[in-house]
This record gives sequence, structure tokens and C-alpha cells, in this order.
Amino acid sequence: MTQITAKLVSELREKTGAGMMDCKKALVEAEGDFDKAIQILREKGQKVAANRSDRESSEGAAVSFINADNTKGAILTLNCETDFVAKGERFQELADELLNHLATSKIADLSAFLASKLPSGKTVQERVDEGNATLGEKIEIKRI
Repeated sequence: MTQITAKLVSELREKTGAGMMDCKKALVEAEGDFDKAIQILREKGQKVAANRSDRESSEGAAVSFINADNTKGAILTLNCETDFVAKGERFQELADELLNHLATSKIADLSAFLASKLPSGKTVQERVDEGNATLGEKIEIKRI
């Protein structure tokens, strides 16, 4: 059996934002394989997100951007279940990341935006699903 160190668990937590115990369980299941553990956490996050699909997401943030010469702008509404999460740093960082992507793209359709690729290589929808998993609530983009 592979030795799972606290350092490895901490690194996985830092990279994924998942809870410590979830990271440890994923590493044990992956027999210490870091990349496989990330995949396990991602799959678990997708299952959890599917279970949250019927929840109401009426809190959140509406964020906007206007360039320096006032010729371009973008607005994004990112919703979650509670104001506690909406005010949190990770939620705000997610909203800013998605807004920056929206502002630099020329996408005006929500479904096209969700399918578009971020600089990280993930789609916007994959990033929102990660937010679901790491923040523990239903996260969704209502409109752009």
C-alpha cells in the first residue's frame, strides 16, 4: 500500500480546493497517484453537482466590467444557494475569473459561453462544476 503523506494531501487540497478528508480518500483510492486522485475528485464533484440540480440558487453576485475607454463591457450573474458563500473569497474569485473570460471573449450566448475554454484549458461549465464541488453549493451562471 502506498504511503499517503499529509504533504501530498495538502498539495491535492491546494490544487483542487476539495476538503482534506475528500483529498485523503481520493489519494487512498488512487493508490497515491496524484493525477488519478484529481480525476476521482472531479468525478465525485460532478455527481454531487447533479444531486444539487434541483436546489434553488437565489443568492450570488452580479459582476460587471467596462474597459478604460468605455467602449466595451460585460455583465455576469453567478448564483449560489446562500449569501454566506456569495460573500466568500473563493466565490468572488470564481465570479471575477469568469467575468474576465467573458470580457475578453466576444461571446453573447450563454450556452456558447459555458462551452468556451478558459486559459486553463477547462470549459466554463467545468469550472462552474468545480465551484459546485469545492464550495459545497449549487453554483450556476444565470445570465451574461
